[in-house]
Amino acid sequence: MKTVLITGCSSGFGLDTARYFLDRGWKVIATMRSPRSDLLPQSENLVVLPLDVTDDESVRQTVAAAGPIHVLVNNAGIGWMNALEGTPRDVARSVFETNTLGTMRMISAVLPQFRERKAGLIINVTSSVTMKPLPLLSVYTASKAAVNAFTESLAIELAPFGIAVKIVLPGAAPDTSFGSTAFSRLQESGGFPAAYAEFADEVIAAMRTPGAPKTLSADVAEAVWRAANDPSAPMRIPAGADAVALEA
Repeated sequence: MKTVLITGCSSGFGLDTARYFLDRGWKVIATMRSPRSDLLPQSENLVVLPLDVTDDESVRQTVAAAGPIHVLVNNAGIGWMNALEGTPRDVARSVFETNTLGTMRMISAVLPQFRERKAGLIINVTSSVTMKPLPLLSVYTASKAAVNAFTESLAIELAPFGIAVKIVLPGAAPDTSFGSTAFSRLQESGGFPAAYAEFADEVIAAMRTPGAPKTLSADVAEAVWRAANDPSAPMRIPAGADAVALEA
């Protein structure tokens, strides 16, 4: 039985991906900042562990408790939407600390066991916003684009050890809590700067256009599953109708 460790399983993509792998007979290490045992079906193949990807000691303890794993899915992330002028530096740091450095922490923690076995797979979940420039997402896009570039270089670095690295790029997923959380953070920081208010209203209205292609959590779970199980899968795998259209 193969084991997958997935970060950010409390909701959205991570939660559905954990369910997807559980349903298909994998052992799943589902990690969350605040663990809840009621989110996933009870199973002898499920282990729920606490994890804060921004904390070195938390990462070390979680990876040690997880034991041998075959696949690491770096899904944990935070959203942010605002103009650069409306982005406090501490917010920008927190976005990179979670989305970019958190991914690096997790990979560094599992690499020793992967190298020893000369096998292992790392799947980094980034975003389709890195495929096309979009307004009011400059900081968030930068944090995810950094992971894309990092992953492509890392793949070459780890190939001699038999370790593979792939990227899953979800599109916009308005049905998940990710967007609402980003808007909550925006309000807490004071909203859009006055100079950008009219422009921001136009951007948000366009994003909410009815009938626009979107991504479902199930799309991401299927893409991660493909990355983990299809040897012919490309390094970059779009997830969701909008992401697939952008990739094409």
